[in-house]
Amino acid sequence: MSTVSQPANRPEQPPPATATDSGAAGPAAGPDPAADRHRLTALQGLAALSLDAMASVAYGPESIVLVLATAGAYGLGFTLPVTLAIAALLAVLVASYRQVIAAFPNGGGSYAVAKTHLGRRSALVAAASLVLDYILNVAVSVTAGVAALTSAFPGLYGDRVWICLAVLILVTAINLRGIADSARAFLLPTAVFVAAILAMIVVGLFRDAPASTASAAGHVSVLAENATSVGALLLLKAFASGCSALTGVEAVANAVPSFRAPATRRAQRTEVALGALLGAMLIGLSLLIGRFHLQPVEGVTVLAQLADASLGHNWAFYVVQFATMVLLALAANTSFGGLPVLMGLLARDNYLPHVFGLKADRQVHRHGVLALAAVAAALLVFSGGDVNTLVPLFAIGVFVGFTLCQAGMVRHWHLERSAGWFGKALLNGFGAVLTAAAAMVVTATKFTDGAWLIVIALPLLVLAFEAVHRAYARIGDRLGLGRVPEPPRRARSLVVVPVSHLSRLTGEALNAAVSMGDEVIAVTVTHAEDRPAAEALRRDWELWNPGVDLLELPSPTRSLGRPIASYVRDLTARRPDARVTVLIPEAEPAHVWQRLLQNQRGGVVAHAVRRDTDAVICRLRFRLTP
Repeated sequence: MSTVSQPANRPEQPPPATATDSGAAGPAAGPDPAADRHRLTALQGLAALSLDAMASVAYGPESIVLVLATAGAYGLGFTLPVTLAIAALLAVLVASYRQVIAAFPNGGGSYAVAKTHLGRRSALVAAASLVLDYILNVAVSVTAGVAALTSAFPGLYGDRVWICLAVLILVTAINLRGIADSARAFLLPTAVFVAAILAMIVVGLFRDAPASTASAAGHVSVLAENATSVGALLLLKAFASGCSALTGVEAVANAVPSFRAPATRRAQRTEVALGALLGAMLIGLSLLIGRFHLQPVEGVTVLAQLADASLGHNWAFYVVQFATMVLLALAANTSFGGLPVLMGLLARDNYLPHVFGLKADRQVHRHGVLALAAVAAALLVFSGGDVNTLVPLFAIGVFVGFTLCQAGMVRHWHLERSAGWFGKALLNGFGAVLTAAAAMVVTATKFTDGAWLIVIALPLLVLAFEAVHRAYARIGDRLGLGRVPEPPRRARSLVVVPVSHLSRLTGEALNAAVSMGDEVIAVTVTHAEDRPAAEALRRDWELWNPGVDLLELPSPTRSLGRPIASYVRDLTARRPDARVTVLIPEAEPAHVWQRLLQNQRGGVVAHAVRRDTDAVICRLRFRLTP
């Protein structure tokens, strides 16, 4: 059974690499100047795809300090070495993803690498880990930003869930306009945040003592007493916790097709700029922590204490806090830039419904954006807008993706064996070991706090991907995809037209029917209580005499679709050599709101015929112009 709609509207475009119904790869198309306007420059890419990574400086150093504080002041002395180790891993990841961008310009990041070099199952694990991380990033970013707002204005705390949903709706709406528009909208907040953090670092490095400690005054220190040793496990835990600052590094590699031509070069520049800024901020903040001998306290963030110590408790302090709050809330945009592209690739490979591969006019994967927003909204409601409920679930997925990507790049260099391949493979292998260790430590230390949900969700998501793939394989087999079909043969065409009255709509329907078919039959459903109307229609039909027979289908109930479907089924059985088409005429009002006035008879008939028969359904829309 197939469905035809006249006239056809095409608001969205299928993915260029794959035909949704056939799975066949199409020829590479040249750059489209009109579409290029809706893609990213390197600077816009930094604003659209780096917010997650940039905002992580608000909680990455704090995660390190809170772990090391359990070893007292002596433990805090290891803040800089741990941060330098994280910065070294960041450099490895940036170098690796820069190569990933060049090797896989169609995007996909760790999914594309694993699919090529580690096999299908590893690729699905990488994809599932990224999907989970992107979804959680949206929820964590929004709740963290709103938490900063409610900390400044406690009266809003009771409405935090509604505020979270409002922020999510705002970010979603901006992204539905296109990733380039979202980049322009978030360019200023990103610039203000980066400038504020760098200024704070520079000013703080020139101070011999804190300018102010007002923010920490009266708050209880969480520093352990009388601890004089630091074990390897504690350092590893601090390293793993601090690695939360690395989330978002992979987003640029996932979204390479979102950049303007030459996309590869622009994406590589964005990746390097992101790594340089993030590394500079992490190391600078770590130096300030040691310079001011900062001690973590309850209720005040480490970043707030550093801003207080560097800039003083004045307007500059509040600029840093406000910029941090805004960027945390908007860091969800990284997911909206990366996940829909990844979902489009999964749809192209038949692991997600093909609808996620469609692009709207502004080069937006609209269905991916809306799906991400819907799942994130459910998480926000489930967590009650509490960031502490979501944080234990965060960052595990990204480490899994990092590890698979690094391992895949080792194999890539081994197969390619280009100049310097051994050093590059060694670097990627070292990075894979570090990220794998971080993934295991984070999972173990946060398992009872909710990380077990990710351990369960990851394989379930992989199983869901495979179930979708098997379903598409069965559909493809039934459709005979990849096989040459039999030559087309002409069959006698029989068109059935449901009517209920005489009008211009009826005349247009019969005009179309006689143009399409060798034989046309008009049918009308009658009920005992409607005999006068049925007889009037019969008289008018005979007076009109359109050359088409009108057949009455009696219905014991007021059912409309079932009698027509039953007749079509019987007709098909009696005329197996004929191709039966049901042409359903429908009026289309000039204004959208007027569609509420329609009786939806066409939809009822189409549903019944589609459910009970294999007839072709043609819904003829007659436009009512103003």
